[in-house]
Amino acid sequence: MNRWTREIERPRERLLRGGAQNLSSAELIAACLGSGLPGESAQQLAERLIQQFGSPLALIAAPTEKLLACRGLGQARTAQLKAVHELACRSDEYTLAKSGPLQNVSAVSRYIRRRIGHRERETFACLFLDTRYRPICWEELFLGSVNRAHVHPREVLKRGIVLNAAALVLAHNHPSGIAEPSQADLQLTRELKDLLRRVDIEVIDHVIVSPTTSVSLAARGLLGS
Repeated sequence: MNRWTREIERPRERLLRGGAQNLSSAELIAACLGSGLPGESAQQLAERLIQQFGSPLALIAAPTEKLLACRGLGQARTAQLKAVHELACRSDEYTLAKSGPLQNVSAVSRYIRRRIGHRERETFACLFLDTRYRPICWEELFLGSVNRAHVHPREVLKRGIVLNAAALVLAHNHPSGIAEPSQADLQLTRELKDLLRRVDIEVIDHVIVSPTTSVSLAARGLLGS
């Protein structure tokens, strides 16, 4: 085994020997990537990518097309990173399924932040819930610009009826990095809550996220009556 082969295998060897919890974020990404490039080890590649995207979460949450455009990330490595991100999201879904969004606001916020917190364009989504407040599915319904997504309330209503949802969590991101609700956000929340109430679908929260923060309107008492 030559020096280069030993170098690219080190993160995986350390993971198997000492456990994933003892590796740095860059080493975990390197273990996922498997190998580096000529003149750049897997860990160096991982460190460059983390620096480029700003954080490990921003890296794995980045759009597929943006990852594919990075030097050193072909289809296979991009697929590996997206699989890691999806598994993290599904782990949060499992937590929500066990405890329910009403009992675990922080888990809801974390889940939504993983899903859309790092998006460069505003995305409006819903977490649809059953009668026991367990997740039915997560759907991204409207994609907008860097500062606004045009939301059509009746489309939200239609999806809730089709999915036989009893409740839902509204969600959107603020690409500006500031997760504070605007007056337009509050007005939309009231409009959706009133509309969905007519078909017995409860809006239990509206969570606004940025890459690092989140705001629950329910926790702030801003959902209205």
